[in-house]
Amino acid sequence: MMESALTARDRVGVQDFVLLENYTSEAAFIENLRKRFKENLIYTYIGSVLVSVNPYKDLEIYNKNHMERYRGVNFYEVSPHIYAVADNSYRSMRTERKDQCILISGESGAGKTEASKKILQYYAITCPASEHVQTIKDRLLQSNPVLEAFGNAKTLRNDNSSRFGKYMDIQFDFKGAPVGGHIINYLLEKSRVVHQNHGERNFHIFYQLIEGGEEDLLRRLGLERNPQQYHYLVKGNCPKVSSINDRSDWKVVRKALTVIGFNDDEVEELLNIIASVLHLGNVQYGGEEGSACITSDTQIKYLARLLGVNGAVLTEALTHKKITAKGEELMSPLNMDQASSARDALSKAVYGRTFTWLVNKINFSLANKDESNKNYSVIGLLDIYGFEVFQNNSFEQFCINYCNEKLQQLFIELTLKSEQEEYEAEGITWEPVQYFNNKIICDLVEEKFKGIISILDEECLRPGDASDLTFLEKLEDTVGGHPHFVTHKLADGKTRKVMGRDEFRLQHYAGDVNYNVNGFLDKNNDLLFRNLKEVMCMSENNILTQCFDKEELSDKKRPETAATQFKTSLAKLMEILMSKEPSYVRCIKPNDSKQAGRFDEVLIRHQVKYLGLMENLRVRRAGFAYRRRYEVFLQRYKSLCPETWPNWHGKLSDGVSTLVKHLGYKPEEYKMGRSKIFIRFPKTLFATEDALETRKHGLATKLQAGWKGYSQKSKYQKLRGSAIAIQAWWRGILARRRAKRRRQAADTIRRYELFIKGFINRHKERCPENEYFLDYVRYSFLTNLRKNLPKNVLDKSWPTPPAALTEVGQLTVFMELHMEQKMIASEIFKDKKDNYPQSVSKLFLNTRLSKAGPDLSSFWAQYAVTVTKYDRKGYKARTRQLLLTANSAIIVEEGKLKQRIDYGALKGISVSSLSDGLFVLHVPSDDNKQKGDVILQSEHVIETLTKIAICADKINNINISQGSIQFTVGQGKEGVIDFTAGSELLVTKAKNGHLSVTAPRLNSR
Repeated sequence: MMESALTARDRVGVQDFVLLENYTSEAAFIENLRKRFKENLIYTYIGSVLVSVNPYKDLEIYNKNHMERYRGVNFYEVSPHIYAVADNSYRSMRTERKDQCILISGESGAGKTEASKKILQYYAITCPASEHVQTIKDRLLQSNPVLEAFGNAKTLRNDNSSRFGKYMDIQFDFKGAPVGGHIINYLLEKSRVVHQNHGERNFHIFYQLIEGGEEDLLRRLGLERNPQQYHYLVKGNCPKVSSINDRSDWKVVRKALTVIGFNDDEVEELLNIIASVLHLGNVQYGGEEGSACITSDTQIKYLARLLGVNGAVLTEALTHKKITAKGEELMSPLNMDQASSARDALSKAVYGRTFTWLVNKINFSLANKDESNKNYSVIGLLDIYGFEVFQNNSFEQFCINYCNEKLQQLFIELTLKSEQEEYEAEGITWEPVQYFNNKIICDLVEEKFKGIISILDEECLRPGDASDLTFLEKLEDTVGGHPHFVTHKLADGKTRKVMGRDEFRLQHYAGDVNYNVNGFLDKNNDLLFRNLKEVMCMSENNILTQCFDKEELSDKKRPETAATQFKTSLAKLMEILMSKEPSYVRCIKPNDSKQAGRFDEVLIRHQVKYLGLMENLRVRRAGFAYRRRYEVFLQRYKSLCPETWPNWHGKLSDGVSTLVKHLGYKPEEYKMGRSKIFIRFPKTLFATEDALETRKHGLATKLQAGWKGYSQKSKYQKLRGSAIAIQAWWRGILARRRAKRRRQAADTIRRYELFIKGFINRHKERCPENEYFLDYVRYSFLTNLRKNLPKNVLDKSWPTPPAALTEVGQLTVFMELHMEQKMIASEIFKDKKDNYPQSVSKLFLNTRLSKAGPDLSSFWAQYAVTVTKYDRKGYKARTRQLLLTANSAIIVEEGKLKQRIDYGALKGISVSSLSDGLFVLHVPSDDNKQKGDVILQSEHVIETLTKIAICADKINNINISQGSIQFTVGQGKEGVIDFTAGSELLVTKAKNGHLSVTAPRLNSR
């Protein structure tokens, strides 16, 4: 809370100037600022007004954690900060549904632009977001670097000085999310385009383009990477600034233009205009007296291309002016001074109107395009030039200071109004406040027919030889008797010593300012020759065609003067601000050298004066210095009264009354409102705060004693609980050990009983009485076998298993026979037949016939497999079953014997080396029982031939052929089977009568 810093007030001052005891002392005010500035506390309140001192260094108080600290928190609950103002405005907008505005003021270099950036960043981070909302947030943030590039410049007081006023509306939907925005710009300092004081620069964009632009871009624009080559950039003699990186800023601006929604054509045309202004500045004049001419065509060629105009027409417009005499238009030549002025006027007009177009373009991209969501709330941000007092003050300073007079008038009115409304709401009697009402100065400047602006306009419009000095004489005649106006002619002897004859002085609320009238009429007229307008209206540059409307040429009405335009826009701004609930940020510059930690009291006293801070403080302190809601006051100070400590259960107002009576408040020191207590004097609050500080020590002692007792008790209970837990754990271990020993003893007795019963019944079938014994016998045999395994699976010395392991013994015999067959297959086929490796991992079975097939049990077969038999003549394929018995190989069809081949009559077996399954059983040709050799095909050819070789004892009679196999057809005839490698298995009869077998080649051999 804000009150929490009161105890440190001797070191860091007070967080709210309202709490200054000597509030009328300017020295006390500045000393409080100094204390806080030295501790990097740059923010201080005057009630709800935030005073900000530029630290000229980065402070770690703007990160996301700080934003969250201020988000949704009461204004005075945390220390002063720009985020507190932003959040308070946002919450007021949402809860009260009333539009808000934040007015940021201060002189150049005081940190106004940075303050507005911080507020925008706060809303961008903390407000609700969606994809559309995020786009608007990005565009709101990215509008800053673009407007800074085109509207800011390096001045003697500030390296990034805003040379225009800006009011931005941020539009929020009913959810509190930003959905749009709108920017209004005021009084761009166009004269900077053509002239800068020594040590100052033109607008940033010119230097950014030259330093950061790509080589191709500069070549296309006709520019060199040297600002000294351009007449409009050398007058200030300050092309480089240590704190500015133009090349880096150029990249930021280019990216920002894309985010805002500029397409490539618009960016190109915009840069063409910027480059054309530089080329205009380099147009040089020569010629005879009274008739100027352009000495070089180079710049005109560039200008014609960049502006999209006719070069000859532009040349004529820059050296002549069009006049109308008796309804007839004539071209009058310009002398060199007039031509230079016309050139500069065109440069200012092009740049100024382009800046306005740029703002409108940004507004279009920020516009809320959701037609269904037009009932939005608004927070306005006013970042506008502060009161300016220079060695030489001209028309621009006159307008700026007039603006500040209007804002000060509004500020006082709204501050008094809000004070009076709060008093009335709380039922406190309002006490009238005496203050300086600057309406008299505002009327002096803006009053119709008799104000300075009206006189200036009249002098600009009247026929005859009007000049700046005739304007000054007219002022002396019209407002010479005004108490806040003086000239050299009207002044006393002492004042005349410090005033020039071409100056007038206005006594502003912030102090006296001398204005030099030279240039007032020209700047107020801000005229552009008609023929120059005509040239711009013919431009092919789309931006310029929007900036220079052709209807402007046909409009015979004289355009409004610059002062009148500014007065009108300022009146509209006042209307906007009056319709909103205001918050204020007053920015102060601590020194002119931009050094961190340096506090220039003279400079700060000057700013405190012209910002009207003492006047503001006096208005705020005219009634009561301190006011807080009952619940806040009671919560903080309830410990000072026994009746309210530790809790008050009655009405809050009664609790506060009880508390202040106990504290001894006198009736004149405070008032009780409907929901707040008002304390008149800071010393009353400070005495209460000191009492609280003393009370804290007693409370701290009690809290420490209570905490120590609680801590020791907790420690004892923790130790006792730990001891009990360890004891229970150890008892559990002992109990489990005893239970385990009992179980083991019971299991041992039970096993001995089962073992004896099992031995008695060992020859019976497996049953509950003998299963333990049989399992033990099996376990003993297998354990012994593991320790005494034979050398290999074909070893004949395998031990005989006990009766309980008969099935294991049978399995062992089967595996022994299987491995013997695998060994024989390896001897016959390894590295000789392609599909041998695929058979290695497969078990050799005794039958390959399904149980659903025909009953072949009568043949007593040792092996059975389904084969395909090919006829010897036509090679027709027929499905058969091949059975191997003890004496012969039998070919069967559906259980019917078709052919028997005795093993003794089998001469040999032939098979190919490929992956096919064909083989030939060769039989004697003179055997009447046989009709010739038999051609068979098996899917398990390796298994089948191995079984035949073992059963017939023909292991060495298997012939593996590479190309073809000859076989006997019968009666002395022979046939041939040709084997070839292919992509798939194919068995066909060839044209030559041979049996052709194509088999895929496997990469396994």
